[in-house]
Amino acid sequence: MALLSNFTQRKTKARKARAQAAKHAEDEHKPDAKLANQPKPVSHHPARHFALALETQLVLPLSEDPPEESCRIRVQDRGQFLSRQERWEELSREIRSTDNRKVATHCGMPHADLLSLGARTDVVLAAEQAIIDGQSPSLDGIEALEEVLAEFSNDYAIASIVAQAHMDIGWAWRGSDWNHEIAKRNQQLFEAHFARAREILTSFEATTRVSPLLASSSCSLVVAHEQPALQIGNAYERLIDLNPQNTAPMRTLGNLLLPRWFGDYEALELEARRTAGRGRDTWGNGGYAWVYLDALRVDQGAARALDVDFFLDGLRDILYLQPDQHIANLLAAYTGITMAPSRTPIEAPDVVRDVRQAIHSMFDVILRDNLKELHPLLWAEADLGPDPGTFLPPRSALLRKGHDTARNAIAHHFISEIRSGFTLKFGNSGLSLVPSS
Repeated sequence: MALLSNFTQRKTKARKARAQAAKHAEDEHKPDAKLANQPKPVSHHPARHFALALETQLVLPLSEDPPEESCRIRVQDRGQFLSRQERWEELSREIRSTDNRKVATHCGMPHADLLSLGARTDVVLAAEQAIIDGQSPSLDGIEALEEVLAEFSNDYAIASIVAQAHMDIGWAWRGSDWNHEIAKRNQQLFEAHFARAREILTSFEATTRVSPLLASSSCSLVVAHEQPALQIGNAYERLIDLNPQNTAPMRTLGNLLLPRWFGDYEALELEARRTAGRGRDTWGNGGYAWVYLDALRVDQGAARALDVDFFLDGLRDILYLQPDQHIANLLAAYTGITMAPSRTPIEAPDVVRDVRQAIHSMFDVILRDNLKELHPLLWAEADLGPDPGTFLPPRSALLRKGHDTARNAIAHHFISEIRSGFTLKFGNSGLSLVPSS
């Protein structure tokens, strides 16, 4: 504290001295009235000029609380609240009701899945953080869930919560390394948690055929089979067909079929085409793009197997068949940030660079034809990358990050138009370039 106090006193004295010197210089060199009334020269610093232009020449309505995101947060928070209050009967009723009626968000995320996710969030995050810190997580949380299951042993909604919690913790132990890189103990704990999840769900096999929630939980088990690559495609096919509007299983399927997990590039290509064919009524060729979306983000090798033209056709079909601003922002952030040439690894081969550049070219199309408002959280997610960590910054910080990321990316894409004096106006009719008056 003494050092801080002395430092502050020195700064105060220096500030006073500079002020007195400036006053003395001003008195000696005071301009005459004519000079004083002349306008001050405008700064031509490029960065400052561009920042000012960005504020005035990029008009993009901001939606801090988009319907899709707010609905997901609201439902997930509801599940977390009811579990914290130990209102398990009420939570189970809500899960079973939404599951039976297949209630989902506008973009297809099932409410039952979100309620279940919220209900296990506290237990899973505590375990994940302990593992990240190199410690063995306390068993209190998962044991408490097991006690709830013992009380509601015939309740498939509660069973799904507990089974999914075991699988989430199992994944935390395994991590994202290749199979040969995983420590033996971590692999054993991964298998133990999945074995317990399988034991829990076995009692509800008959219900799985009619419950999308249980189908999703059972599908997650397939990765712990002895030869998961042989079963992943069929397991996810059933889940996707139950709710083709939900893109999460398609994206998960593509990720799991990467060589670092349980598949190979040939299987990835095959399942992407099969998914596109089965989901043509919902997505056109978009199923192909959804399966590849995250695979391309985390694995350069996936670009070698990709049919680029088919993928781009899929993106166009998605945007045409689902004209939703959540989708438009998600794909704008993906093409503009995730696939930006500046983010391509230096060591990437030419084929990877060419594929990423082709996908990045869709950024211009989406901005001109599809984007009407800004959903900043999706841009923040793209900027953080595929592995942002367990604990993210506060929502307010993510909103600021996404806002700045999006506006900077869009402004630099249209930098020549902005420097020429055009104003970019996004709205219900799309993008308008308005010349300066």
